[in-house]
Amino acid sequence: MAPSTASDPPDIPNPGPHPSYIQIAKPYIFESKIHECLLVAGVSETRDDSIRLQAVTWIDSDAAAAALFTACKIEDTLKKSRDILCAAHNLKLNASEQLTPDDPIFENHAKVIIGVERLMLEASGFDFRNRYPQRLLLKIAKIYGGGKDTVPKTAYNMSLDLYRTFAPLKQTTPTMAIACVELAGRVLEQPIMALEAGEDYEKWKTTRQEIMETLLDLLDLYTHHRASTIVGQDHALEKFISIRIALNQEASAQHLARFTQSERQEALTNGVTSNGVKEKKDSKGLTSPHEVASPKDIRSPQPMGLTSVTGTPVQGKPGLKDGTVRFMLDPKRARDETHTVADFFRMDEEEYEVEVEANHDRRRV
Repeated sequence: MAPSTASDPPDIPNPGPHPSYIQIAKPYIFESKIHECLLVAGVSETRDDSIRLQAVTWIDSDAAAAALFTACKIEDTLKKSRDILCAAHNLKLNASEQLTPDDPIFENHAKVIIGVERLMLEASGFDFRNRYPQRLLLKIAKIYGGGKDTVPKTAYNMSLDLYRTFAPLKQTTPTMAIACVELAGRVLEQPIMALEAGEDYEKWKTTRQEIMETLLDLLDLYTHHRASTIVGQDHALEKFISIRIALNQEASAQHLARFTQSERQEALTNGVTSNGVKEKKDSKGLTSPHEVASPKDIRSPQPMGLTSVTGTPVQGKPGLKDGTVRFMLDPKRARDETHTVADFFRMDEEEYEVEVEANHDRRRV
């Protein structure tokens, strides 16, 4: 008797419609994830800086109007996009030159506002738990004796320049506030030793590494794009360079990495950062995140927070024909739903061995 495998595959029932995708809002993301997304989009580091600074200018026009348009809906004070655009336009004109909302000049911009609104909602994952460091910044400056006017005012302007970096995507409110106050004290030569020594970091639920990352993000902005900032134009370039050298020396002495990483990333990466701290390299010998040579050198990352409800990884951005994208704020609810639904979409395959009788008798001629 010789075993053989059945050739006819079993009938697989139709699993039904696609269960949809779930995108979980992420209040914080790491620098490496930001660069992965930029590489997938084909944006180099140099081009990223110029696009980001142009976007800040763009925020002052259409994006600001779209944000106000969205906020009116959230607060149940509905306003038409034309009304908002008309109000913004009339602020710059005399009373005799002001226009009405039904003027044709607002037709195209009104359509742009609606498109930007949708983009903002999808990019934020409908998560409006925003963080504003300005109020806490003034309190911290007052607590630690940051001067009456000069340090708080400079720190406040630095908090506005901070939005020209990726720091608001990565750091908590206390981290951004402390970094701005500390850097303002260093620039004005009025150092705040309590903040530099990190005496109350545990109280503010932050670490020196996170604050160091924010400080260096601001100094990168002031050394390379000083003309596009509020504070950079008021101080000499040499002052920012000297502060950066001192911070780099401190980071090297304390073995602080340039960018904060998750525990899983620390286990996968290797190499040496700009601060002299060793990191692990991947199989290609590349260091995360700035030493990735091209988009081909990085494994295709998944879109941030986008997974199938069955737990299957999503390759690329799904279209409407591939399933509906749903947004959730609670990760536990998403995990529970994934666990419950996955059983109904799991396909189990079984192999059977069938014994057939072989005929060993040979016909003689």
